[in-house]
Amino acid sequence: MKRLLLLLTAIALISCNSESDSFSLNGTAEGYEDGTNIMVFKVTDNKTEVIDTLSVTEGSFSGTYPKSETLAIHFLRPEGTQATVLYFPENVDMKATVYKDSVNASYVTGGMQNEGFRNFSQEALELNKKRQANVERFKNARSNQDNEQIAAIQQENLQLVNEDKAFKKKFLEENNNSLFSVMLLSEMLNRKEITPSEANEIVDNFTPRIAATPLASKVKEVLDGLALTDVGGMAPDFSAPTPNGETLALKDALGKYTIIDFWASWCKPCRIENPNVVRVYEKYHDKGLNIISVSLDRPGQKDKWLKAIEDDNMDWYHVSNLQFWQGPIARQYNIRSIPATFLLDETGKIIDKDLRGPALEAKIASLLGQ
Repeated sequence: MKRLLLLLTAIALISCNSESDSFSLNGTAEGYEDGTNIMVFKVTDNKTEVIDTLSVTEGSFSGTYPKSETLAIHFLRPEGTQATVLYFPENVDMKATVYKDSVNASYVTGGMQNEGFRNFSQEALELNKKRQANVERFKNARSNQDNEQIAAIQQENLQLVNEDKAFKKKFLEENNNSLFSVMLLSEMLNRKEITPSEANEIVDNFTPRIAATPLASKVKEVLDGLALTDVGGMAPDFSAPTPNGETLALKDALGKYTIIDFWASWCKPCRIENPNVVRVYEKYHDKGLNIISVSLDRPGQKDKWLKAIEDDNMDWYHVSNLQFWQGPIARQYNIRSIPATFLLDETGKIIDKDLRGPALEAKIASLLGQ
């Protein structure tokens, strides 16, 4: 009995001593010469910092790092390139495979977070191959003036877009304990590939550990802001400088119907859309349509803002804080891309949003047309 007790004690001591407060990152660097540096970056609050530099020796590199309960985003960057290899440290030993001739195809394994991210990346790569193949087919069809083939390819592309969105949503639903899911959701919101209500359902399904991350908190803030500027809500009031330096408030620009138009002189899609907006304004202004354009032009570039207004014949209300994406009105309305529009009734209630082209004219015609 005494010998058994000593044996169990020895096993316990060995087990305790084997527990490590660090984990390793071992990698193979295919195609890299000895001495090539691979930097290890950490992402914190949208900022990156180098936390280690690993040197390639006989096609391999390695590093050891302290374990942490804090979820984090890291990436590798071989010297001489801007391409990166994203990974998530999870307190387990990891293996990196880095290809010099295709850094974007490189990957890191080890841990649930990295496994989920790699599975996503592989399927996304297959969808992208299909899209690229269609690009080449479309070029050939257009060169041959094959309208039937062009229409078929366009239909296939639409199906691929829907397939891509469905694939991403499925990943989000099935990976509620993944930090990459938060990154993906944020990107889909920016691209308007998911509605705020759908995104809220995803956020509500995050595990407590993921929901507590700063990244998830930022996504939640964006969604809360979107709720304030959703159709059916009252447009948040604002005041900002006009081109002549006076201050104009939204409430003072309201007409029977009012378009809040977010744009910038540097925004090509905005400038392309402007003639359509001008045409709609000239046709319906006398019937009660007002427009207030909010420019996201950069600091110190007021001259470019004013010239674009003149060149595009935008003869309506204009304001700008000239603070680029950090402008207070853009942040207040959670503007993530431009052009962006909000259509208000005479009380300032949002009745539609992001209308452009024929859809904008059709909507205004339904409200103010004969």
